[in-house]
Amino acid sequence: MTREPNTRRWHALTWEEVGQCVAEGIDTAVLPVGATEQHGPHLGCGMDTELADQLCARAAEAAGALLLPTLPFGCSIGHSRRWPGTLALQPKTLIDVIKDIGDWVCASGVKRLIIVNSHVTNAAPLRCALEMLRADHDDLMVAVVNSAHISERVRERHFADAEDWHANAAETALMQAIAPELVREDRLATADDPDRTVGCVFSHPVNRTSLNGVTGTPSTATPDDGRALFDWMVEDLTALIRRAMREAPPLAHGYSASIYGDKVAAS
Repeated sequence: MTREPNTRRWHALTWEEVGQCVAEGIDTAVLPVGATEQHGPHLGCGMDTELADQLCARAAEAAGALLLPTLPFGCSIGHSRRWPGTLALQPKTLIDVIKDIGDWVCASGVKRLIIVNSHVTNAAPLRCALEMLRADHDDLMVAVVNSAHISERVRERHFADAEDWHANAAETALMQAIAPELVREDRLATADDPDRTVGCVFSHPVNRTSLNGVTGTPSTATPDDGRALFDWMVEDLTALIRRAMREAPPLAHGYSASIYGDKVAAS
């Protein structure tokens, strides 16, 4: 049986097809960034990656953007070595990886790069990579979108059972809906663990805030809740990508041009 070619998935395109997409005005690419890390006794370690992959696939297709391969590793060093399963990158490594990807994406003619992050502590390294990319490439616009903050309704659902949530009701429900093979239903009843970070001044690693790698109440999750939340996330991310595809810089000033009209010499 021959599979129909997907005209938007970067890894399935030839170099001619990538160039053709850009020539036809498809100059927006979506980069899903996940993680591989412990998610308590009831969720598979690839939960963040699975979410990023499926969410971005749906939204990029709906919006008509190019879809880059999902990055399955992130900055998960805060999860400590108390529980096996975590495969983490140092923040500086993630910065370099995203910067390199962005350089090559730009070289292919992409003008808008939307990085969709599904793991909370990837946010700082991704922001650093954004700063570097926009300084190096005058013709590349870059955005970092954190999946739990796509919209206010999505944020409220994620934070409903814990401020410092992890492997909680929202994440569990999402996996029950879109990747049930990642959920150990027989472990849900005893997986809940409270948020112990309220009032803390310091940002403590997970081994000092959770007994089992969970923060929240995954026992309350249902597939119906997960389907509703995932539909919201797809709808709201699709709308955001469509807005990004139309956006232009508020001003056309070049990064390396001074107010006097001269090009700033490279050091």
